[in-house]
Amino acid sequence: MKKYTSFFLLVIVAIACNNNTATKTGTSSFSITEKKIGIIDSSVITEYTITNPDGMKVSIMNYGGTVTQLFTKDKEGVFGDVILGYDSLTGFLQKGNPYFGCLVGRYANRIANGNFTIDGKTYQLAKNDNGQSLHGGIKGFDKVVWNVEKQQGDSSLKLTYLSKDGEEGYPGNVSISVVYTLRSDNALAISYEATTDKTTPINLTNHCYFNLSAGKDSTILNHSLQLLADAYTPVNDVLIPLGTIDAVKNTPMDFTAPKLIGKDIAAVKGGYDHNWVLNKKDSSLTLAATLEHTASGRVMEVYTTEPGIQFYSGNFLDGTLQNTKKGAKYVKHAALCLETQHFPNSPNQPNFPSTILKSGAVYTHTSVYKFLVQ
Repeated sequence: MKKYTSFFLLVIVAIACNNNTATKTGTSSFSITEKKIGIIDSSVITEYTITNPDGMKVSIMNYGGTVTQLFTKDKEGVFGDVILGYDSLTGFLQKGNPYFGCLVGRYANRIANGNFTIDGKTYQLAKNDNGQSLHGGIKGFDKVVWNVEKQQGDSSLKLTYLSKDGEEGYPGNVSISVVYTLRSDNALAISYEATTDKTTPINLTNHCYFNLSAGKDSTILNHSLQLLADAYTPVNDVLIPLGTIDAVKNTPMDFTAPKLIGKDIAAVKGGYDHNWVLNKKDSSLTLAATLEHTASGRVMEVYTTEPGIQFYSGNFLDGTLQNTKKGAKYVKHAALCLETQHFPNSPNQPNFPSTILKSGAVYTHTSVYKFLVQ
């Protein structure tokens, strides 16, 4: 009888273990997996996936330091991918890829007429956007292959790249490191660091396109956004700041209280593609924005050490991109970007916070995208 009792106990334990596995929402620890997804100019392109104990996961590839997937839970506990992207490397290589998920530099955003002057010398950059230089030029950091090192603890990846003197017209050999960390509190932290051997402007950011519905809504017009910014930098017809810092009160640019993105967007020519001046006096890590999608219950908080944030409402998406995830049509306003940054065209605007990095100094920037459910 003891023999059969032991057998039944084993069966009960096995069933209990199987039940625990079925109801488990995450893992007991962090993990990093990797897979090869293609080759570019003899460089193997690898996608790394970090998973946290709650089951949230982020995928990052070494081409462009690009975030390719970001799965978070909705209010029902169902995971969904909340960023736009492609189903293969081919999509990221297509002409017109609008910087989905990538690292942007050497200078994020726009520089007027593609030039700036340092110590009496004028540097000419590629004019790749209506006569302006955008996001580092023709081959910015979004189109290079980064070196990747898994970090101890399986929650972080360290990406490094050396931008050589003269690359895309910029002065100085610049060494950059970016650490992506998926935290246990369902936050993705991005820490940037750079040094140079010659004075140069630098402004780094990430360019994820967010839609918290995880593909259920075709646009983000019914997302609610709050920006902790009482002012913004108005722009001209080619999206270069005029040099002034204007109050948002009583204008369509006012997101000081949560507001549906679609509420005033028709009153903004072309849609939102502006830099907001954050309400902060120093470079501490502080809350800059809160994005909410009521139907899914997903909320994203953005924290940054930077003085500004670019809110871009996906104005140039037109449904023509190929190889998109599940064949989705990414139409106008299909997603939005919240790019933590210094102000656009700062090298030519002495009244804006400086983006000039000198030899011996260290550029640092940290941003956190934290995901909640309510």
